[in-house]
Amino acid sequence: MAVSDLWALELLLAAFAGGVFGAAVGALPAFTVTGVLVVVGELYDLGRETLATGAPELALTGSVAFGPVFGPHVSFGGGAAAVAYAAKKGYIDTDFDYHEAKNVTQGLGTRVDVLVVGGAFGVAGHLLKTASALVMPWDPVAFGVVASALLHRAVFGYSLVGTSSGFLDMTPFERGEKRVFADGGTERPAVEPWLPYQYKWAGVSLLGLAFGALGAYLTYMTASVFLGFGVSVLLLVYVNSDVAQMPVTHHMTLPAGFAVVAAAGGGVATPAALAAALPLWQALVLGAGAGLFGALAGEVSQRVLYAHADTHLDPPAASIVVTTLAVSLLGMAGVLGDPNVLPDPSWLT
Repeated sequence: MAVSDLWALELLLAAFAGGVFGAAVGALPAFTVTGVLVVVGELYDLGRETLATGAPELALTGSVAFGPVFGPHVSFGGGAAAVAYAAKKGYIDTDFDYHEAKNVTQGLGTRVDVLVVGGAFGVAGHLLKTASALVMPWDPVAFGVVASALLHRAVFGYSLVGTSSGFLDMTPFERGEKRVFADGGTERPAVEPWLPYQYKWAGVSLLGLAFGALGAYLTYMTASVFLGFGVSVLLLVYVNSDVAQMPVTHHMTLPAGFAVVAAAGGGVATPAALAAALPLWQALVLGAGAGLFGALAGEVSQRVLYAHADTHLDPPAASIVVTTLAVSLLGMAGVLGDPNVLPDPSWLT
């Protein structure tokens, strides 16, 4: 599909439907569908790949999992905007510990105005992703998620980052301090970590090293930069099912896959080409480093953009923007082999 076709009316209508889908089922459940589609899509495409034809076409992953319906910039972004709107209108009253606008596991049913908001922000996410892909060498889908969240905060009158005397300081949460927020007088924790069990630097760092190596291994063996990401996103099914202390790691596995393919020279990547370009131990070390960077970028993002604010701005998406930009810049500087390892706009239809 040509880049110009990404602005087509039918894709905007598809994005509206995707935003409604995210609003109806909830932002996080919608994103788990993305994970299923990525894993199925990568395995399907890898099944069609031969050494003669080169890299897989990534049709299911690009056009469906990251496309204008199920892409997280559409369905997750639409769902996050819809729950922020519903909370502002007073439609939601659960036992959620934080502001209800952060409750992205919450399906929102069939209220028409809420679904329309989801659809509108699905369109906004599609447009933001499409525009950013034309000008910046980062993951445009992740950028669409982040930009959509900032937009819904601005549109619905929420603070863009919240207020705090120390954005990186999590100790008020550990001390159990409360604060009266300007949301109707509701008392909430003074600081609200994105994942109360996944915010301490040492544990986050170890997760990044381990899941970065895992993502690198999957990429090395399959030449798929997205398979590790898909596996990580599938784990969110358990997060949405309230399984205790389930780690969130897709911002660790994805940059690891990109880094391995970039270091191998990019181009038409196959398992044989990757093995010829670098040994497995180098791929694992590189992936662990990229995973660590992604984990730390995610932690900084949650402390600055989530913990003191009222709505959900996705820390992994913010991290992926940073890490994929770093991979591209390192490629341009000659540190990694290929500055063009990220998908181009025509791929992310």
